[in-house]
Amino acid sequence: MTAVEECGSTRGRPSIAPRIGRQKPSLAALACGAVLGPAMALFGIEGVHAEGLQPGLWRVINKPEVNGIAGRDTQNMRCLSAADVEDLARTFSPVSRTVNSTCEPIERELTSQRLKWRLQCRGQLDMDLAGEFIFDSPTHYSATIEAKSSMMGQTMQNVRTLIEGQWIGECR
Repeated sequence: MTAVEECGSTRGRPSIAPRIGRQKPSLAALACGAVLGPAMALFGIEGVHAEGLQPGLWRVINKPEVNGIAGRDTQNMRCLSAADVEDLARTFSPVSRTVNSTCEPIERELTSQRLKWRLQCRGQLDMDLAGEFIFDSPTHYSATIEAKSSMMGQTMQNVRTLIEGQWIGECR
């Protein structure tokens, strides 16, 4: 499973807490999908697309770092439809499954070539989340997603994932 699939998304939306190898997902990984979906709705990010981002087959490389230790890079292939590139907020947001946490948007910036957000989630699991996606050409994007989670004042996990997407061609 890749960082793009970690949060249980069936649409290949990016994760903030990648799975390394075949380990079970961490508490932070389970919570990540729970917080980002509603947060994106709070931001009101809908229908934004990068001008010229190509639909088609993309190679996605994920480079995780958990608590300062580099994890194993993963790679997957992903088919983006015309509808996917027309709504990048939907395409690049994980599925929500929050339990016992409330999230508030702290920062939001959205342009045709950049999606940037920052959230704070408080509750049973506290998380500070930041993501930035740069759509720098019709055939390339990159992202950095950071998540810091704590419970009862104790740091649980700090995760930073670098993501790079490269257009390959038509979907097969």
